[in-house]
Amino acid sequence: MSAERVYTAVLATIFLCGAGSFAVLWFTSAPYGRHLRTGWGPVLPARRAWILMEQPAFWIPSVLFVVNGAGQGPAPLAFLLFWLLHYGQRTFLYPFLLPAATRPFPLVVFLLGTLFNTLIGYAIGYGLFRSGVLYPAAWLVSPAFLCGSALFLAGFAVNIHSDAVLRRLRNTSGGGYRIPGNGLHRLVSCPNYLGEIAEWTGFAVLTWSLPGRAFAFFTVCNLAPRAAANHRGYQEHFPDYPPDRKALLPFLW
Repeated sequence: MSAERVYTAVLATIFLCGAGSFAVLWFTSAPYGRHLRTGWGPVLPARRAWILMEQPAFWIPSVLFVVNGAGQGPAPLAFLLFWLLHYGQRTFLYPFLLPAATRPFPLVVFLLGTLFNTLIGYAIGYGLFRSGVLYPAAWLVSPAFLCGSALFLAGFAVNIHSDAVLRRLRNTSGGGYRIPGNGLHRLVSCPNYLGEIAEWTGFAVLTWSLPGRAFAFFTVCNLAPRAAANHRGYQEHFPDYPPDRKALLPFLW
């Protein structure tokens, strides 16, 4: 099978994974974090699981850029730097910020996550950095790049801040859950997911690419059902949970 056919198959798989994830996760929550439950087999320490699971998404695009993309101009380098801003933080910083009381990670979820990160790492690396995919230097001042970059950076900031708010609450409550009330938590239950969705929507816009759109689609399909599950969990656990707070989209849903 040619590299182009492999790439096409990987993209199709990502879109199918997104649709399948939405269909499954709308009815049953992925069993990690606050939704961890018995019956899902062996578990790994959360910190180790996150470090190892995110490695393919960090390294595969980096290697493919060096092999295929170096010297193609500043635009592909900018794409890679945006990508590594997120995955550098998620791979090498986020795991070490997890509270000591973080629940373990099911092995099956770890394996599925590692497989997906391998697929998306390849799709981004091959789709954006292979020979023949040319972005002129002028792309860096195009409306798509400028608007997408602003959305990505805003989403990244929201994601980082919201995670920090949750982390401080966990650290001050002995590992239990409390009602967050800072930043966008005043408006939605899961601003960290909103931020990540904004990031990858922005990445899809700034690259104006099919692999970018595939990842944005998967991110929405994966995180929207989890936001709904977290929102229901807050409402069930806290009788005084703010009734006007939405799950994911301020003032809407």
